[in-house]
Amino acid sequence: MSTPPPPSQPPSGGFGGPPPAGPPQPPAQPPTVPSPQAGYGYPQPQAQPGYGYPQQPSTVQAPAQAPYASPAGGGGSNDKRNQLAIVGAAVLAMALIIGGGFWYVSGDEGGSGQPTANGASGSPDGDKAPAGTPGSEKVPSNPKAKSLVNVPSPAPADVVNVDGSWLTETTYVKSDVAKVVGYNLVDGGKKWELPLPANVCGATKHISDNKTAILFEEGMATNEKKYPQCTQVGVVDLNTGKLLWSATAKSATGGDKPVAFSEVTISGQTVAAGGLYGGAAWNLADGKSLWTPKTDGEGCYDMGYAGGEALAVLRKCGRGSSPTLYAQALDPATGAPKYQYKLSAGIEWAGIISTKPLIVAANVGNTAKNATNVSDLFVLDDAGQLKTRIGLSAGSYAPKCPATEVEQCSKMVVGNGKVYLPTYEHQGSASVGRTNEIVSFDLETGKATSDRADAGEKYTMYPLRMDGSNIIAYKVPPYDGGGQIVSIDGKTMKETLLMQNPVDKASQRLETAFSMDHSEFRYHNGRLFISRTTVRKPYSEKSDPEFLFVSFAAS
Repeated sequence: MSTPPPPSQPPSGGFGGPPPAGPPQPPAQPPTVPSPQAGYGYPQPQAQPGYGYPQQPSTVQAPAQAPYASPAGGGGSNDKRNQLAIVGAAVLAMALIIGGGFWYVSGDEGGSGQPTANGASGSPDGDKAPAGTPGSEKVPSNPKAKSLVNVPSPAPADVVNVDGSWLTETTYVKSDVAKVVGYNLVDGGKKWELPLPANVCGATKHISDNKTAILFEEGMATNEKKYPQCTQVGVVDLNTGKLLWSATAKSATGGDKPVAFSEVTISGQTVAAGGLYGGAAWNLADGKSLWTPKTDGEGCYDMGYAGGEALAVLRKCGRGSSPTLYAQALDPATGAPKYQYKLSAGIEWAGIISTKPLIVAANVGNTAKNATNVSDLFVLDDAGQLKTRIGLSAGSYAPKCPATEVEQCSKMVVGNGKVYLPTYEHQGSASVGRTNEIVSFDLETGKATSDRADAGEKYTMYPLRMDGSNIIAYKVPPYDGGGQIVSIDGKTMKETLLMQNPVDKASQRLETAFSMDHSEFRYHNGRLFISRTTVRKPYSEKSDPEFLFVSFAAS
């Protein structure tokens, strides 16, 4: 096993593709669509906010789970796309990694290196922001919402990825089949349409300077080439709907063929993408190259990047059965590591839930219980030292991390020097329906706080994002009600209703056709959009109509 050098030295086997032994071969079978991403388009200091949450199959289901046991202090006991890889057969989503053996050097041109987008799921300076910082969300004069626009789902014969949705002050933007479309926020009418030469195969959740980044395939599927590679990186202006630039990268070990990417992210003025055959970075504004991949003989590779306020990477070293995992903070302009932290032995996969502060979620020794693929949170300080370790295995908490993806952990937000997460659903006092709470852990001590916000009878509640020091949360509706958006005061945990969705059967059916783990939720300024991440022809002609997205508007 090789060990990367200390941060003062150039990264060993840096950010990208496989070692000189030769790149893995592309899958011989069609890959399955990767697991859905967490909400794309979080708000940011200098850009229009985009807002979101993760995704689920098609209907909301309450898992059978033991009730949440409230520990002393009301929190919990001590103690949550494509990565840089396209690994195929029929299990692409289970093996999104980057082949090792690259490090990156700075190009002639570079961005400012100063991030303008918020962290993966937190707020600016999430480890320092004091409670009481004003948020941007205001209570509508009438929180009772009405349907805004519901766009029917396209019905291609095969599954098509439509990852990506963003919400700004003026526009809701959604990926579609071979296009990206912007809708106005007044009546939901189409504002612009950006045709693409092929289908979207990845998207970042971040926005910087009203721009975002997507991945799209090399071409449309044909009988001769049924599964095009995901080789194109593009930046979209969310205001105008223009594709500002697109680019490809070549692997140092793969000849002249473009690299197949599986993840893209943004940090400030840097767009970073990676895949099994290598990775690269570009300037957000003009698409000029920032990092150039270079091979070496090390056995390390980048598992995936996380962007937002800062840029970070999870890096794995060692080809044997006991690899070592490192978390590195990177300079967005050069790709050089600022510091690195060696994670505990026994961790093979992990995710990043915040880049500032850098917080890594991992399933240590497969000890995750109620939470999905996360047993511990590792909170690092600005020097890359472990500040605290938060254990979640002993409690009944419900954050979620994919098995292999780095920037797709969900149901956790970071702000006010805390991490907020939901408890698992449990039986309430009512004879039917389930409920849960949002609680928090202190990032300095790692201990549960007394914070507790109750979802209420028959509702379950999940954090979407931070709004200043407040938590914006979505309440999954009961069988006889409509969903809600609430703002939770970060100091008092008092809930303020921002949106009450319609309770009629038709509206309720539309809303509950989307679920928290496999849909994208975007809320801002009295507008809520809920969208799919994959589409295909319905299995039965008798199925209920399906929608690419539905939306609600409060007065």
